[in-house]
Amino acid sequence: MLYPAVVFILVQIVQWFFLGYFIALNGIYLVLTLISLGVLPRFIQKQVIHEFPQSQTGFEPPITLIVTAYNEEAVIIPTVHALLQLDYHEYEILIVNDGSKDRTLEILDEHFQLEQIPIAFRQRVKHQPVKAVYQSKTLHNLRVIDKENGGSKADASNAGINGARYGLFMPLDADTILERDCLKLMVQPYLMNPDTVGVGGNVRILNGCQVEGGSLTKIGLPKNWLALFQVLEYTRAFLSGRVGWNFLNSLPLISGAFGLFKKEAVIEVGGYSHKSLGEDMDLVLRIHRHFRLNRKPYRLDFVVDPVCWTEAPETFGVLKKQRVRWQRGLFDCLWENRKLLFHPRSGGVGWGSFPFLLFLEGISPLFEVAGHVFFIVCWYLSLINAEGALAFLALSFGTGFLLSISSILLEEITFQTYPRKKDLLILIFAAFVENFGYRQLMSLWRLEGTIKWVLRTKSSWGAMTRNASWAAPAAPTEKAKETAIAALKPAETETEKAKATETEIV
Repeated sequence: MLYPAVVFILVQIVQWFFLGYFIALNGIYLVLTLISLGVLPRFIQKQVIHEFPQSQTGFEPPITLIVTAYNEEAVIIPTVHALLQLDYHEYEILIVNDGSKDRTLEILDEHFQLEQIPIAFRQRVKHQPVKAVYQSKTLHNLRVIDKENGGSKADASNAGINGARYGLFMPLDADTILERDCLKLMVQPYLMNPDTVGVGGNVRILNGCQVEGGSLTKIGLPKNWLALFQVLEYTRAFLSGRVGWNFLNSLPLISGAFGLFKKEAVIEVGGYSHKSLGEDMDLVLRIHRHFRLNRKPYRLDFVVDPVCWTEAPETFGVLKKQRVRWQRGLFDCLWENRKLLFHPRSGGVGWGSFPFLLFLEGISPLFEVAGHVFFIVCWYLSLINAEGALAFLALSFGTGFLLSISSILLEEITFQTYPRKKDLLILIFAAFVENFGYRQLMSLWRLEGTIKWVLRTKSSWGAMTRNASWAAPAAPTEKAKETAIAALKPAETETEKAKATETEIV
């Protein structure tokens, strides 16, 4: 079949456009990875001192751990026991039951003997009404807020912020397991720089691991392939992306699963937004926008050695809802904080990470899907030869494989999280296999999220099904409980607790 010369010219132009786009996108990924390869080994060498036994000074600022829970009866007790194992001078656990329809609240009452306490909230950031506040009779530093469902993690987190006793808070999911020393590591940037308002940490996949008595006792790879591919995604995102952007002082995101924030700074920017499905990125971008554009000193940091473990979806249905929501949340955040884009005072965020998220990563699903369709159709119509189509596919698959292998290398150089050689080989094999179906499926789901955002269709968080396969069925031993409780400071008297509650929260 003969085609006019103009068609071949147009095909050549479009072909070079797609190639240029893919080179630009993956080129920036590679630059961030190279930065991480240079930064991480030096960072780990400097952090070696933390591996030696150290007594806490008592001057570390106290922290409120805000655990947001909606229908989390399967994981809430192992999560609380894990938080009780943390090695830190002073902290409280504040669980926000966001109108759960299952037995989350009842299970908490059965295990920790909850007692309702009279308390009035000063609502400095907005959230749905609080029905009751409970204090554990057995643990002085465990409280539960029972509130009406707000339809989002942002609403529950805001209730936790209003109820937090301390100046630093850490929002957590109900399926989160923290390593024992993570609070000591996360608080370091606050001790080193008084302008610090937010710190992010490293997040890893909990599927395939084992938790007993609240402690992570076994680290392993998930047997489920969807979860295994997410191990690679999280490794790329945190060891390459976050480290690279943080080095450039352009960190666009602190994960909602693991971040430590200054309460007053978050209240200053209005708390978590109810408008966005990506409340964690929106908060970070609003902090950038507020402080940079108003010329206020601040610092957002990322430290890679404190680790949080979280459960990843293992079914297509739940994973799809998550990725569609993430994509919609991305554009929500970019739109709400569009003043950052190329603003004279927005610095590396407005001139680096923000345009990258908007013009490259944000719209990448459109060009990835369109690019693959374009080259396949053009090859079928003989508008390009087979070598050209194969070269494009090789570039697409090859760069994806290279980025994954680089992240695995970073992981192996710095942490050796998965010590078995078999696990390393499985990760390398998964890095190859994910290019044949999984990545394309993610692009389609993200494209769906983009289209739904453009059309402004109704959005919601949806249910996140937990299987809690990582939690040991047996309850923690009495010795483990006694050890966890003994690590905490002595309980205050009822009079002292009442005074502290009245002074710090009302």
